[in-house]
Order: sequence, then structure tokens, then C-alpha cells
Amino acid sequence: MAGMHHKSALFVLIAALSACAVGPNYHRPSAPTSTKFKEAEGWKPVEPREAASGQPWWSVYDDPILDGLEKQIDVSNQTLKQSEAAWRQAVAVVSQARSQLFPTIGVTGQATRARGASSGISSGANASSSTNGTGTTTGTTTTTIPNSQASHPFNEFELAGTASWELDIWGKIRRTVESDVATAQATEAELAAARLSAQATLATDYIELRVADEQKALLDQTVEAYKRSMQITQNQYKAGIVAKTDVITAETQLEGAQSQDINVGVTRATLEHAMAVLVGKPPADFSLPPAKLGDAVPVAPGGLPTALLERRPDISQAERDMKAANAQVGIAIAAYFPNLTLQGSYGFSSGVVSHLISAPNSLWSVGANVTDAVIDFGSRSAQVREARAAYDGAVANYRQTVLTAFQQVEDELATLRILEQQFAVQEQATKSANLAVQLTLNQYKAGTVAYTSVVTAQTVALNDSTTLLTIRQSRLTASVALIQALGGGWEAASLDTPAGTAAQLSARQRPGN
Repeated sequence: MAGMHHKSALFVLIAALSACAVGPNYHRPSAPTSTKFKEAEGWKPVEPREAASGQPWWSVYDDPILDGLEKQIDVSNQTLKQSEAAWRQAVAVVSQARSQLFPTIGVTGQATRARGASSGISSGANASSSTNGTGTTTGTTTTTIPNSQASHPFNEFELAGTASWELDIWGKIRRTVESDVATAQATEAELAAARLSAQATLATDYIELRVADEQKALLDQTVEAYKRSMQITQNQYKAGIVAKTDVITAETQLEGAQSQDINVGVTRATLEHAMAVLVGKPPADFSLPPAKLGDAVPVAPGGLPTALLERRPDISQAERDMKAANAQVGIAIAAYFPNLTLQGSYGFSSGVVSHLISAPNSLWSVGANVTDAVIDFGSRSAQVREARAAYDGAVANYRQTVLTAFQQVEDELATLRILEQQFAVQEQATKSANLAVQLTLNQYKAGTVAYTSVVTAQTVALNDSTTLLTIRQSRLTASVALIQALGGGWEAASLDTPAGTAAQLSARQRPGN
């Protein structure tokens, strides 16, 4: 009974030691945040819009072509596939780390045929004594194999199972699992950031392409208007009303507009090629017919600044990197303590394979192995300092990522607010410039103004119309950038799986192969 009490006490002691893990437990450090977005104060967007529940963020642009293209990102984008493969690799590392918490069990088999060379070989029966029916004890018998027989070949067969278990007394393995899980979650957040970046880049390219289509339409209209103006000057020149210089000026103006019209094709082709690569297609197999973009500029509501910490995948990635670095400190500290490994084996050995697995031929062994470094000349302490420095660097990176996120949101809010005001003014200026063209052209027909006045008015009108398109493009791309800065509807809660559940991590939906 006393032995059983000692064994129970030893078991309780090992269990208690196994429940602890050296090193600091993780607590998320504070980050610089604010209670409100400065650039959103006193501004109510003309077209505030948020994606409906369950809908992707780009649905706010209400463009079916853009919607179809965005859906191809997950399926065919090769950069995203690379990030997804890195995430699956990190998940596999978690499984490897978790496996170290359990014993390693193996099996070995061996068959040997050999021949002895000694003058005699002693062969013994079972070493245990027994009692016969008359009460006489029979002991071990030993025979000596003659040299002639010893030189004959003999067989030896072995079959054994082995087990080895490194007890995680100081929590080194558990800290490793903690670090690997955090790293896998950081990689998953990186995948989400890569997906959001590809989606935002595609949306921006699509907007710029559609603006190029509208610029092409504007220049087409301008070319037609300049042709009419040139026809007027030619008619008046033939009538002897104006000089040849008016005709030459009209021709020069027309040719300049035609040159600009042709040049738009370079921008459009480049954007179309970039979009083809984003959706995983060769540029030769991808094309979009010209179309007009919607007039609305949706502005995503900023919400509370503190929510940004849970909505930005890059912030979550930095935070999980910080957690992984914290666990590495515990791994480094665990190196100060000895490693205890339990080992055991059980098997059979016989010269006859038919009777190999039988009790008289059984073999077994049980043991423990303890290893520890006595003198390392400061190596372990240096590793601890290295791990703590890496953690401090991860904290700084996390806080800088948060600051950058707030800056990006404030930048896009300011851009949208100011451009909305500029667009309203420019829109009115464009209307006035177009009206001035019509009035000046009528005056020229009446002979009250020179043709240079017409050219000046038309140039101003074209510049104002082009500026209006540029402002509209900037507003739309800023709205995409704001949605990206706000996380695109992503939530950090998607990473909150129980520590070490690699199966749950790997079961998540990932881009199609």
C-alpha cells in the first residue's frame, strides 16, 4: 500500500508540473487609438452606403461586371494561391508541433542468419527453476555446442514495439504549439490581407478603365464638335469672311483632340491587361467592351475607430505575430530546465520464426533519459534576450501598424470629403464652360469675335470636362481605398479558434485549386 501511495504522489507531482509552462503568458499590449475619426467630423456623405448583410463589399458599386470579375479573384489569382499555400503550410506546422505532446510509438523487426567461429557455445535452458511431482527442484541446464556444430549457420528473429515520450514538464512543447498556432493565424490574416488587396486593386483598375471609356467618349464628342467648327471656318473662308489662319487653327485643334483620343487607348489597354492577370488569365484571352460607370460614389461608414483593431487583417496579423513572439520567450526560458524522456520496448526474440511470438521468447525494457546542459557559456541567456528583443520588436510593429491604419482611414475620409466639395464646384464650372463655347461659336458665326475666342472657349471646356472626370475617378478610387482601409468587412473573430485546433484551421474554405 505504501508503494501505491508513493506512485500516486509521483503521478500527481508529474501532472502538476505538466500543467505549468515557463515564460510569460500572453496579454495583448495597448495600442494608440482614438475615440473618433477627425476627418469625419461634421461631414455627411452625399451617398453613404454599406454592403448588405452577407454581400461582398464591392456590391455597393452596383456593377454586375465588377461583381463577376471580383469573384474570380479567389479562384484564379496566382498571388493569392501562393499566400493560401503558405497558410496551409503554417497549419501543417501546427499539427507537427501538437504531435510532440504525445508518445512516439514504433515497431521494429529483424531477421539474421549467422555462423559462429568459437570453439564452443554455451546454450542454456530457461533460467527459472521448477518443482517436479516428487518435490525435487530442477534448475537450469547448460550444454556446450561442439565446435563442429557451432560452425553451422543459425537463425535469429526479433520483433519488438518501441515507445518514447518526452514529458512536457516545463511547457516547451506547449509554448511551441502556442507560437505555431499564432503564426498560422497570422498567416491566415496575411492571406485575408492579400485577398483584400487583390480585390481592391481590381476594383480600382476597373474604375480607372471605365473612366478611360468615358474620357474616350468625351474626346469622341470633342472631335465631332471640332470637325463642325472646322467646317464652319472653311465655309466662312470660302465666302471670304475669314482668313486662312482660322482654317489652319481649326485643323490644328482638331488634330490635337484626335491625338488625345487615340492616346486613351494606351491607358485602357494597360488597365485591361492588369485586370486579366488579377483574375488569372492571359491578357490575350481577356477583354471588356466599353461601358459607362455609375454616377454614385458610395462612401462606407467609418464606424468607431476602436473597431478598426478587429476589422483590419494586417493589424490582426501583427497582433498574432506578437503572440507568437511572446511564446518564443517561454521556449527560450524552458531551455534552462532538463528534458525528461520515457522510453520502453516490448518484443520477442527466437531462432525459430514459427515460435517467435511466445512467452518464453519475450523481451522488454523500461527506462528514462534526462538531459541538461551544465555549462553553455551564456548561450541560453542570450537566446532569452534574443526572444525578448524579438517580442519588443513585434509590439512596436503592431503599434505602428495600428497608427498606419488610422492614418489611411483619415487620409481617405479627408480625400472623399474635400473631393466631394471640389466636384460640385468643378461640375458647375464645366457647365459654364460648355455654355461659353456655344455662345462664343454663335458670336463667331455672326462675325463679332475672332476664331481665337472660340478656340480658347473650347480648350477651357475640354480641360474642365477632363478635370471633372479626373475628380470623379479620384473620388471612386478613394471610396475603394476607404473600404480597404476599414478592412473590407473582414472580422478578426474568424481567427479565434481554440489554440492548437489545426483540424479546424485546415477545414476552413480556401480558394479553389
